[in-house]
Amino acid sequence: MMSDWRPSASLETLRARARLLGEVRAFFARRGVLEVETPVLGHGGSTDVHLASLQVAANTPGSLEPLWLQTSPEFHMKRLLAAGSGPIFQLARSFRDGEVGRRHNIEFTMLEWYRPGFNLDQLIEETTTLVRQLLPAPPARVLRHRYRDLFGEYLAIDPFLATQEELGQLASRHADADMSVESRDTCLDLLMSLAIEPHLGREELSVVVDYPASQAALARRHRDAQGEWVASRFELYLDGVELANGYDELTDADEQRARFAEDNRERRALGLPEVAVDNRLLAALEHGMPEGAGVALGMDRLVQLALDKQSVGEVMAFATPVA
Repeated sequence: MMSDWRPSASLETLRARARLLGEVRAFFARRGVLEVETPVLGHGGSTDVHLASLQVAANTPGSLEPLWLQTSPEFHMKRLLAAGSGPIFQLARSFRDGEVGRRHNIEFTMLEWYRPGFNLDQLIEETTTLVRQLLPAPPARVLRHRYRDLFGEYLAIDPFLATQEELGQLASRHADADMSVESRDTCLDLLMSLAIEPHLGREELSVVVDYPASQAALARRHRDAQGEWVASRFELYLDGVELANGYDELTDADEQRARFAEDNRERRALGLPEVAVDNRLLAALEHGMPEGAGVALGMDRLVQLALDKQSVGEVMAFATPVA
């Protein structure tokens, strides 16, 4: 008889999780943000080279059609925004292949919400307010850090001016592996993960802003105080854990189409499979999506921290087994 049928979280923990999810719903109800549900299957996946989408073959009328398990509910929710939904939120089942560990699970819960008319500062305030309300002992401070300043403080390097060779050498030392052939952004991501993230969110909520423009994904871009093009986005950290990723949302369909195409070119260059572009999202952007800001928050990670657990698996009913 199989012995691994039991839940990965205790029933006490699942009751506490349910209470926290109820608090999330109450938070947005008080603010007039509509809860929505969107499909976990879509006609396109995430082209982001750092994400691995899961694909399935579905019998639809007239054909066997390839569909994609969504890495987040973003594309469907933006289609709702373009249709005039107003502010919306969702506690969505999301999927990312190969992500299994203390902070990752292939299937997980993403809290995502969109605020038409909000700027990034307003969204940062709302995000940190929600997180603080869900924590039993929230940090007293919320501090902002510029991406460039963090690299200067912890690595003594300017991530915008350093050469590819310098970044490769530094990443190789921290990874204890040859990173010299990796892309600039891959080296920066590794350095951020290994050398900087562990210091963030210690006795504070850390908000990181002004990422390189190449890391904008679905966010707008702007020039910083030094005249450098940067991404109009932020990430939120607590106890060395990335909790949320927010954007001043890109609404230009042509620019988004170009970014999808560039992602797939990079995928081909790296030997990764191309991912189908969600043309319905592009059509929604062409129709007109209101300007505003949106954020995705890893709900399992937040519950883990709120309940003082060691892994996300301990707050999920049935987590993917870790080898």
